Amino acid sequence: MPIEVMWPRLIVNKILRRRWDSSNFVADFPYSSEDSPSEIQSSDQEPLSPKSVFEDVKNTKKYKVFVSTWNVGGVAPPDTLDMDVWLDRHNNPCDIYVFGFQEIVPLNTGNVLGAEKNRISMKWNSLIRAALHKNTNTSAQPQNQKNKFYSIKGGSSMNSNVPMGFQCIISKNMVGILICVWVKSELRQYIQHPSVSCVGCGIMGCLGNKGAVSVRFCLHETSFCFVCGHLASGGKEGDEKHRNSDVAEILSRTSFPRGPLYILPPKILDHDRVVFLGDLNYRISLSEATTRSLVENKEWNTLLENDQLRVELMEGKIFEGWQEGPIKFSPTYKYYPNSDAYYGCDQSKKGEKRRSPAWCDRIIWFGKGLKQKKYDRGESRLSDHRPVWAIFTVEVNTSREFKNCFLSDRFERRRSFEAFSSCDEFFCSGRASFRF
Repeated sequence: MPIEVMWPRLIVNKILRRRWDSSNFVADFPYSSEDSPSEIQSSDQEPLSPKSVFEDVKNTKKYKVFVSTWNVGGVAPPDTLDMDVWLDRHNNPCDIYVFGFQEIVPLNTGNVLGAEKNRISMKWNSLIRAALHKNTNTSAQPQNQKNKFYSIKGGSSMNSNVPMGFQCIISKNMVGILICVWVKSELRQYIQHPSVSCVGCGIMGCLGNKGAVSVRFCLHETSFCFVCGHLASGGKEGDEKHRNSDVAEILSRTSFPRGPLYILPPKILDHDRVVFLGDLNYRISLSEATTRSLVENKEWNTLLENDQLRVELMEGKIFEGWQEGPIKFSPTYKYYPNSDAYYGCDQSKKGEKRRSPAWCDRIIWFGKGLKQKKYDRGESRLSDHRPVWAIFTVEVNTSREFKNCFLSDRFERRRSFEAFSSCDEFFCSGRASFRF
């Protein structure tokens, strides 16, 4: 029996590996090996002196990063969707914007097994572009050109009509999961080594109806990794173990190229700044009646004491070292469409499934150098989830010349990366579940 299950998985993995290649993503501009620092010092540079070699001057800058996650329930965004409402750019302008979405398409068989459809992801990127450039004097180009988004593979072509306020440095989707990163135009020259890694954890333990899309890039001398996940659903006792298993698979199977000098971090937790966002699907371990009563009375502390993700964070097993900011907003799931009423609260609708409210949509981070300033939710009624967003202040190492990197903390960490090897093939060992 194990052999019968293994062969389909191996075949599916072989097919998906081509589609989820680390160089197959969308961006406004192409990238090449020329964007990477040179290994050999050029002849016109000042020669290294003993004093300069042993200098270890650390320069840092602080940037504001906006991170959001939203399960849109398979609903295509209307042209009138105003994302600027929850971006709040007037009160909280940021340097970097990271958008994560789940279920941008319905998770039916055709979308899970069929060819990747980019039309919806391009529509979301167009709306994001319009929101980021709203009320800004970006250029005198026609509006239909300004909001157009071009798909490229591996940075092989570029969009010459991109407004210069914000630029998309990387965008990738896997079935219903989409993540894209936008930066101020003046930061683009400091972005290096963008890459993606997709891990499916759904049907057969490897299809993309559940799983994560991770993106990596370096800003100045600091590496960033953003993981957009959609974990196993289910509100029954013990379902949280499936979610924990998905997280373990994502952390172990996600792999990035190490670069020509073999110094880039290959795994998620090897990066300097790491954020995990998405519909993590963790529920509240209380009865439905008790949960609804506490939600109505806004007794967040009591609910959070029984929140499955908070319990996992405190126990420090699969989420050892991860952090989450204080939650002071209502549960984000599950709502009636186009309503502020939680699903199942209408007693007149007999026979419908009862779904307890829960904070399914979360943003957590790992390591130092990240300080969360805000953590809140948006109020769009597009889907049965509400969007969640956070603003971080991040420290970034800058102006680290090649002569100094040998003495840096990151170089010491990089030497330990030799123990890791890049994964050309990924296998779904031990994942025989067949669930949506």
